[in-house]
Amino acid sequence: MHYAVSGATGNLGSRVINELAGLVHVEEIVALVHSMEKAKSLQEKAITVKQIEYSGIGIMTEALQGIDLLIYIPSKTYDVVQRVLELENTLVAMRNAKVTKIIFVSFFADQEKNPFTMSPYYGYASRRLAGAELAYTIVKNTLYADPLIPYLPELIERGKIIYPIGKEKLSFISLDNSAEALAKLAVTPSLRDSGQSYLLSQLENYSMIELSEIMSEVTGEKIGYQPVILTKFAEIYPDDGDELASMYHGGALGMLRATTDDFERITGHTPMYMRTFLSKHYKG
Repeated sequence: MHYAVSGATGNLGSRVINELAGLVHVEEIVALVHSMEKAKSLQEKAITVKQIEYSGIGIMTEALQGIDLLIYIPSKTYDVVQRVLELENTLVAMRNAKVTKIIFVSFFADQEKNPFTMSPYYGYASRRLAGAELAYTIVKNTLYADPLIPYLPELIERGKIIYPIGKEKLSFISLDNSAEALAKLAVTPSLRDSGQSYLLSQLENYSMIELSEIMSEVTGEKIGYQPVILTKFAEIYPDDGDELASMYHGGALGMLRATTDDFERITGHTPMYMRTFLSKHYKG
């Protein structure tokens, strides 16, 4: 069995590669990357690295030769049309290379009425795969817990969380837990290939008051909750504030609160709880 992982130098992709390397021989793993310069650490581990461009179907077809299963981690762009074209080109390359199995890494903000900028893409992708004549599996991540760690100093300085979601709750998963589940799924045929859809989450979701209390306990600093309005949130973070505001708009509508036990079903153990995760990674 040969596995390819796209986005293999990214935060999630690199972790998936590491998890897979603990489950199968490294000769069975192909890391698909956009920058060979960033892939040196993978090559040092004897991982086969191939460069791809989503716009180049020929290059992608060549990179996918001999692959049995593709773990497809989308790019980070907020351009819906570009993301759609990237997936379409990937599906053409898979067909050309005779790759018949895909695990598509998605996000749970895919509801029909979700105002998140990328929601149309995630809704499209699941429907597109359903008609693609592939053995496919969809894995939806909840919000990543990891960005909360570098965010904590700002929250301590502010003295409050400002997410504009009101009394609603948010659901999280860590990158390490997500990668572990994806790798385990890849090597467990009984859990994939039949259109299954999984949601990776911690067992609990959190209101912002609950999250602020956990953060206060972990950091030893008083962190409360005082939400700003959506437009103000976008102004505070100009780089991607509009997109994030649209995501939290969905959160305020109760669309980012779902939890499941899918992680435990896949891996055989529970995911890391938020308090444990923050305590492990926060260095003060």
